[in-house]
Amino acid sequence: MSTPRKSPKRPAVRTASAPAGRAVDRPADDEIWPRVTRELADDLAVDALARDRAGKAPFDEVARLQEAGLPALLTAPGPSRRGADWRAACAVVREISAADSSVGELLAHHYALSWSSRFFGPAHEAHTPYRADAPPATTAAPAPGNTPSPEDASGMETPSGTETASGADGARRPGAAHRRPLALDVCTAEERWLLAGGVEPPRAAGEPGLTLTPAEGSGGGWILDGRRAFASGVTVADRLVVGARPGGTGDLLVVLVDPAHPGVFTDAGTDRVGQRLAGAGTVTFDHVPVPPEHVLGVLPHDEHAVAPFTTLAPLALRLLLTQVGLGIAEGALAEARDISRADQAGPVPAGGAGGPAAGDGTAPVGSGDDPYLLLAYGELATAAHAAAAVVERATDALARGLHTEWSLTLEERADISVLVAAAETVTGRAAVHITTRILELVDGTAGADSRGGGPGFDRFWRNARALTAPTRADHRLRDIGDHYLNGTHARLTLLA
Repeated sequence: MSTPRKSPKRPAVRTASAPAGRAVDRPADDEIWPRVTRELADDLAVDALARDRAGKAPFDEVARLQEAGLPALLTAPGPSRRGADWRAACAVVREISAADSSVGELLAHHYALSWSSRFFGPAHEAHTPYRADAPPATTAAPAPGNTPSPEDASGMETPSGTETASGADGARRPGAAHRRPLALDVCTAEERWLLAGGVEPPRAAGEPGLTLTPAEGSGGGWILDGRRAFASGVTVADRLVVGARPGGTGDLLVVLVDPAHPGVFTDAGTDRVGQRLAGAGTVTFDHVPVPPEHVLGVLPHDEHAVAPFTTLAPLALRLLLTQVGLGIAEGALAEARDISRADQAGPVPAGGAGGPAAGDGTAPVGSGDDPYLLLAYGELATAAHAAAAVVERATDALARGLHTEWSLTLEERADISVLVAAAETVTGRAAVHITTRILELVDGTAGADSRGGGPGFDRFWRNARALTAPTRADHRLRDIGDHYLNGTHARLTLLA
């Protein structure tokens, strides 16, 4: 086991704070975002192969994202802010992923985590911007086992001096009396943060996860300890959003942590087959203090106590990662098309679909004339179009559900879950199939040889495999079939 290394110092360009009450400069019109994204994607595509080979921590890539303003895109609208919606965020992740899927995954996790205070915080406080000089709130912080139910999410604040449903004991819990909770999406934009981490419990049965113990003293708060592996961003993040259990059992508290704290150590994952620049790694937390205002919310251990809107959190992440997979497929297909259009595609392998062998010494036919190459591209383009159609339908459904917020019903959540699962399954299979078939189509051609300066098509296949490996398609299909045949709702699990 490698020894965790200390988190490196973040470049000043990415950690500079905006003045209080003033939003980071952003395009005045959301129509600018497609152009900004396209320009950044073109820039990333130029040296994508070289950066993939180098396998360094993605500090340069994050600096490019910040320069383009994309981490601040998914921000709640306000008097001094203009927020883009989830459809725009999904489109950005998809196009960036076509150029560099590692950067796309990094951005996908950031967008999903930036809404943590909305998903897991109290309904009536989830949109309140945090200010360091704000007076203490009169309400109690959400205590384990006391999250707002859909019926309690009316937006009404608890009158001053009135105890919340957690009772007097809940008010004495660490962090019970605190300032208003941090509105993470707003603060992320204003402070130019990049977020990483993960809220869901660890998948591995032997992995204990993170634990919280009450901090000593009158200030309240918690002490965070433990070790967790994360799929993206932890080597370059400005803040980590993690889930930890008080005492190691019970409800999960969602907390915000500064990775520059002396008690936070990061061990970069350097042996990945694909998604090498996603900033994956293992983080060790050694007696890290968590102030009360950095407790973003609570995830109940009992899934029946979770509001349907809260359970959109893993669906949002899954759909964003599906956009990454779709971007991989479309990026690989577009680069292979460019090679074939330059008339550099090699002959079709002998015996393929009854095609003629190319062993007679004749020159291969041009890409525009080879019927078998046209057939192959027709098949792959159709697979990409089909995946895109399913993904777009799921994106629209999720965007409507997020707009509904705490009024979302169980039936609506179940429908969204099925559409996201379908998009995830179709796109995962399409991405692996397209990137595998592309390797066969361009094999041996000068323009596709990465050693000769070509695009290195193996990286698309490696990235697709690394991205889809953690997902069990048979589990998704079983849930879809159960919903379609029996009308059964998928479990309200927070595992992504």
